[in-house]
Amino acid sequence: MGFLAPWFLAGALALGVPVYLHLLRRHTTNPRPVSSLMFFEKRTQSSTRQRRLRFLLLLALRLAVLFFLVMAFANPFVNRRGKASAGDNLLLIVVDNSFSMREGTRLADAKREATSLLASRGGGSRAQVMTLGSQLTALTQPVQDPGVLRAAIAGIQPSDSRANFGELARGIRSLADSVHSPIEMHLFSDMQKSGMPASFSELSLPGNISLLLHPIVRDSVPNWTVESVNAPGQVWDPKKARVQAVIAGFHTPAATRSVTLVVNGKGVATQNANVPANGRVTVEFQTLDVPYGFSKCEVRIDSADTLPADDVTLFSVERADPEDVLFVHERGDTRSQVYFGAALVAAAESAFTVENVPADQMGNANLQKYAFVVLSDVTSVPSAFENDLLRYVQGGGSVLIAAGTSSSGHPHIPVFGGNISDTNDYSRGPERFTTVGDADPSHPSMQNIAKWSGVKFYYAEVVDPGDARVVARLTDGTPLLLDKKIGEGRVLLLASGLDNITNDFPLHPSFVPFIDQTARYLSGTERRSGSAVANSYLELRTAKEQAVSVEVIDPQGRRPLSIQEASSAQSFELTQAGFYELRLANGRRNVIGVNADRRESDLDVIPDETLALWKGNATPQTAASSPATASTTEEPVKPYGLWWYAMLVLLVAAIVESLFASGYLGTQREEP
Repeated sequence: MGFLAPWFLAGALALGVPVYLHLLRRHTTNPRPVSSLMFFEKRTQSSTRQRRLRFLLLLALRLAVLFFLVMAFANPFVNRRGKASAGDNLLLIVVDNSFSMREGTRLADAKREATSLLASRGGGSRAQVMTLGSQLTALTQPVQDPGVLRAAIAGIQPSDSRANFGELARGIRSLADSVHSPIEMHLFSDMQKSGMPASFSELSLPGNISLLLHPIVRDSVPNWTVESVNAPGQVWDPKKARVQAVIAGFHTPAATRSVTLVVNGKGVATQNANVPANGRVTVEFQTLDVPYGFSKCEVRIDSADTLPADDVTLFSVERADPEDVLFVHERGDTRSQVYFGAALVAAAESAFTVENVPADQMGNANLQKYAFVVLSDVTSVPSAFENDLLRYVQGGGSVLIAAGTSSSGHPHIPVFGGNISDTNDYSRGPERFTTVGDADPSHPSMQNIAKWSGVKFYYAEVVDPGDARVVARLTDGTPLLLDKKIGEGRVLLLASGLDNITNDFPLHPSFVPFIDQTARYLSGTERRSGSAVANSYLELRTAKEQAVSVEVIDPQGRRPLSIQEASSAQSFELTQAGFYELRLANGRRNVIGVNADRRESDLDVIPDETLALWKGNATPQTAASSPATASTTEEPVKPYGLWWYAMLVLLVAAIVESLFASGYLGTQREEP
C-alpha cells in the first residue's frame, strides 16, 4: 500500500478539533432563590474543572468525516498483480524509415513484416504505428481498427533522415509516462550501427516496455558514396574556384570509381578515383566554370552498389561580379591602402575591388554603387561628400573609419559623430606600446581572431563611445573598436590606423581575417555555404530583414510556408534531399543543396551482443530474433487507487453525522 500524495496526511491533525469542541461543553445549572444560607454546609470550593466527553457516537462520526476526507486527498493505493490480457497491452509498431532503409528492399521488407505481425494479432488489441528517423513520429493514435493501422504501414515512405535509437528510447520513455498499461514494442529496422547513441545508458526503457527487435538484415553491405564536397558558395573568378570531393567506401574492396562534376544537369569534368579497400580518396576539380546567378551543381560517382541515393552530393554556387569598395585616404598615406587592399584581395577571393581616392578629390559621388566605404585616417572631407556619406549610411550603407595620427587635433570623427577627448601616444611611455585587453568574440569582426593576440598598439584616439557598441578595448580601457548604428546602416570605428605606424596590426596573421570578416559584415555578404545536411535548419532572414516576407520552394516545387509563417518565421527545417530555393521580397535569393547525413552510408550493423544487452536477454539469439506472435505473459503490477472508497465512506458518515447532530440539538432545546 502507498500514498500518491502523502503530504495531505498532515491534515490528520484536524482530528483534534472535534475532541476539543466536545471538551469545551460546560455543565450549567439554573439559580434557585433561598431564604438563608445557614442551612448550607460550609465547604472549600474546588479550583479544578471536571471535563468529560459526551455524545461519543456523534464525536466518532465527526472524527470519521475528517479522517476519510484526509485519506481521500492523500489518494492511497494498493499494488495488485493480475495477468495482462491482450486488451490491456498496447502494441507499438515502429518502422525505421531512415536514409539507409533505401538500400535494396529494406523498407519494403520491414513494412511486410510489420503488416504480418498486425495480421497475426487480429483486431482485438490496441495498436499504434510510428516511424523512426531523426525523431520518433506517430502515424496513428492507439486504435483497434486494423484497416487504419495497415493503411498507415503501407503509406510509410523512405526519408533522408539519420536513424537515432537514442531518440527512439527518449520518445518511448515519454510515451510510457502517459500510457500506464504494458507496451509491447516491435522495432523493424536494419539496426544500423551509426544510429547508436554515444552512451548506451540512453537506450534504457521503463519496466512496462517489452522490446522485440526485428532486424531486416544480418550482415554489413558494401557501399561507395560521395562522402563530402568542399566548394565555395560564391564564385567571382571561376579560374580560382576549386571543388574537392571525398569518395569513400564502406566494407568495400579496392576499386576505381568515375567521378563527375555536374553543373545545371551537364557534366563538365570527369576524373577516376582509386578508392582503397574500406577507405577514402580526395578528388579535386581545378576550375568551376558556372554562369552568372545561381547554379545547381553536384558531384556524382558511377553507381556500383545497392544504395545509389548516396552516389551524388548536391551543392549550389552563385556567380557574381566583384563588389566595389571606396577607400578614401589622405594624399600622403600610401601604406594603408596597400595593406588593406592586399588583405581584402587575399582573404575574400576577389569578392571585392578597391577604388582608392584621395580625400581632397572627393566631391559628389554615387555612393550607392559601393558595398561599403573606408575612411582611412582622414582629417577632413568636403562638406558635400560628408553629407552624401551620412545619407548613404542612413539609407543602409556601411562605413569603416580608421582614426590615425592625422585625426589628432580634430574635435570629432566624420559621420560617426563621436567627440575626440584625448590621444594616447603609447610609444612615449615606458612600455612603448599597449595591447588589446578585452574583446567581444560574438561580433562578426572579432570571430576566430583570439583577441588580436600579440598585436602592439603605439597610438590610439580616445573617442567618446556614446550609444555605440564597444567591441574591443585596450588594456588601459580605451575603446579600440566601436560599432554604431545610424539609421538603417552602421559605422565601424577603429581608434587607430590601418598602417604599420600607429600599430603593427597589418604585420600579424590576424589582420587578414579581420579585414575579410569586417568587409563581409559591412557589405552584408557573410560567407554562406551552398549545401546543408537533411534535418538542419536554414536561417530565413538576416538582422536587417526582419520585416521582409520570405518564400521557400522545396525540391518538389511546393511552398511549405503558410502566409503567417512567410512573414514571421525565422528558420526552416530542411527535411529532404534536393535543392531548396529561398526568395525574399527585397529581391534577395538563395539556393541550397540538401544531402542526407553520410553517416547513413556506412551500412554496418549492430552486433548481436549489443542487441542482447539492449533487449535485456541473456542470449544474443533470442534477443536478435523474436517470433512475430510473441506476447507478454508476465503478471504486471498495477496500482489501484482507494480514494473513491474513502469518499464513499465519507459521504455515509456525513449523512449519519447530520442526523445524529440534529437529534442531539433537538434534545438540548427540550431540556428544562
